[in-house]
Amino acid sequence: MSTPIPIYLVNQTDLAKDHADSQAWAQSTGFKADPSTVCLVPGSEGSIAKVLVGKPDPVDTWTLGNLPKTLPPQTYALADDWPAALATKLWLGWQLGRYSFTPYKRQAAPPMAELVPPAGADATYVTATTAATTLVRNLITTPAGDMGPEQLQAAAQGLCDRHSANLTALIGDELINQNYPLIHAVGRAYSQAPRLLDITWGNPDAPKVTLVGKGVCFDTGGLDIKPAASMKLMKKDMGGAANALGLAEMIMALQLPVRLRVLIAAVENSIASNSLHPLDVVPSRRGLTVEIGNTDAEGRLVLADALWEAVCEEPAPELVVDFSTLTGAARIALGTELPACFSNQPEMANALLTCGLAVDDPLWQLPLHKPYRSMLDSSVADLSNISNNSYGGAITAALFLQEFTRPEIPWVHLDLMAWNIRTLPGRPEGGEAMGMRAVFELIRQTIAA
Repeated sequence: MSTPIPIYLVNQTDLAKDHADSQAWAQSTGFKADPSTVCLVPGSEGSIAKVLVGKPDPVDTWTLGNLPKTLPPQTYALADDWPAALATKLWLGWQLGRYSFTPYKRQAAPPMAELVPPAGADATYVTATTAATTLVRNLITTPAGDMGPEQLQAAAQGLCDRHSANLTALIGDELINQNYPLIHAVGRAYSQAPRLLDITWGNPDAPKVTLVGKGVCFDTGGLDIKPAASMKLMKKDMGGAANALGLAEMIMALQLPVRLRVLIAAVENSIASNSLHPLDVVPSRRGLTVEIGNTDAEGRLVLADALWEAVCEEPAPELVVDFSTLTGAARIALGTELPACFSNQPEMANALLTCGLAVDDPLWQLPLHKPYRSMLDSSVADLSNISNNSYGGAITAALFLQEFTRPEIPWVHLDLMAWNIRTLPGRPEGGEAMGMRAVFELIRQTIAA
C-alpha cells in the first residue's frame, strides 16, 4: 500500500513558516492560503508530495468537505495532530462530502479521494452520523413516486431491523378507530392509505425521549392546490420524518441510554373526491375541533395528533422534539440553511442553540409570542389551522402546535428546509439533515447524561 499523501491546513503565517520549500510553487499557482482553497504540491516523477489547504478560523466540520470530490482519487492523511474533537469534525466533514445520490443514474459515481481516519477521531460517532445523514438525504431526495407512505414505513422497518427496535403502524381506517382523525383526514385522498408509524427502542426504565416527524410524502396543497413552482420540491415535505428517523439512527447506533419513541405521521396530501374542503371542521385527537382555513396547511394537522399522543404517554417523556418542513415564513425569515426552533422552556432552547453551535449544526430561536394566538381563533371551531393574516406565519404555526403539547413537558419544535438549494462543502444540493446533530447533542448532554 502506498504512503498516504499528507494534507496540511495552513494560513499565510503557516505557509511562510513551515512550508518555505513550497512557497514558490504556491505563488506561481496563485495559492494564498485563503479558506477552502487548495494547492497540490508536486513531488518526484509526477507524484503529489503534499496538499496545502487554506485554514479557516475557526476550523470546523466543513473545512475538508470539498476535498473527496476535488482531490485526485488517492489516499490522504492529515499531517498534523488535532485535538480529538476537531479530528472528529474534520473526518465527519470529509465523509459527508463523499455523498452522492446515484440510484437513478446509469453510471456509478466516479471514484473519490480517501482519508485515513485521523488519530483521536471518534470513529463510532463518525460512522453513525454518516449513516444517519445518508439515510436522511436518501429518503428526502428519492422521488415521491418511489417514496410514499408505504415506502416510508418500509424504511422505518429497515431502521428497526438494524437496531432491534419495534415498529407498529396504524393504517387507513385504523386511524379513525384509534382516534387520529386529523392524520386520516389529510391523507385519505391518496391511493396509499395514511398511517401513524410508532417506533420504540431502549430500556423502558431509561429517561424517555419522543421524536415526532412530519411525513407528508408529497404535498399538492390539496384543494387549495399549489402552483407548479411551489409544488416542484414537495417530495421533500417528508423531510421532518426523515430527520427524525436519522436522529433515531444516531441514538440507537451510539446506544444512548434513553427510552426512545418515534412517531411519524406518514401521508400524502393529494386531491380526490374525498379531499378535505376549505372550511371543513375536523376533530383532533385532543378533542379540539379545527377549522380548515387552508388545505395546504396540512403538516401542522398531522403533527397535532402525533404530538398529543406523545405528551399523553405515561410516564411522560422528559423531552418531545418535532421535526417538520412546516412554513415558508421560516425560510423567508432565516433563509434555507438556518432552521427555526421554538420551545416552551427557555432553558431547553438555550441548551439546544449551544449544542448546535458546538457541532456546526446551527439553529435560530423564534418566539412563541402568546398575543399571536388569537390570530388562530375560529368563529365555528375551537381553532383554525391558519392565521387570519399573512404575517408571522412560522410563529402562528408553532402556536397551533403548542395547543397539542403540555406546558410541563419540555417541547422543541424545529421548522426546517431539509434541502440544500446550493452545494456547499460537505453538503451537496439535495435532501439534507438539519438540526439532527444538534438535537442528538442536546439529548446526550441533558437527558442521557
